[in-house]
Amino acid sequence: MWAISILLVVASLAGAAYNDYASARQKLDSIETGRLRPGARVVLTFPELNAVVAREAPVGVRNPQLRASSPGLATGVALIDFGRLERSAGRRPGWLMSKLLDGERPVSVTALVRSSGGHATVDIQRVEISGLTIDGGTLDFLIQNFLIPMYPDAVIGKPFELGHGIDRLDVSPSAVAVLLK
Repeated sequence: MWAISILLVVASLAGAAYNDYASARQKLDSIETGRLRPGARVVLTFPELNAVVAREAPVGVRNPQLRASSPGLATGVALIDFGRLERSAGRRPGWLMSKLLDGERPVSVTALVRSSGGHATVDIQRVEISGLTIDGGTLDFLIQNFLIPMYPDAVIGKPFELGHGIDRLDVSPSAVAVLLK
């Protein structure tokens, strides 16, 4: 009898995760295809956002989770194998770099997200890798010398266009609201 109860709980959790993913994907698709009226507000809950990042995370990223502790301050955590992530992107780290990058590590990134007028700015406040906190000048150095060269499309600390008719994102501890122009 207890085995059936466990199976029902697991099935309901899997169903909830699927429903969160399907709900979020439907909302994101409606934004991306321009089917919403100007001025519309779309609310994505953190269970929905976490279902999307879990399903769509790249190879080398496991158990991603998003949350917000206060308005505009978002944190993402995951287990990341940087070597595997690099290889899945088609880059081949050399022997020494592969020794430094290979293996799963707990990673946490906290960023301040500001947006208005169809633009957003993401300022990374803090990164923690395997319990080691990186912030301030060291974080700026790593962003400029490693992150940007490896991911040239990443925009950190500068405004970028949101696109899809999005006016702004309101990040709160309960959800992210997408407001259309």
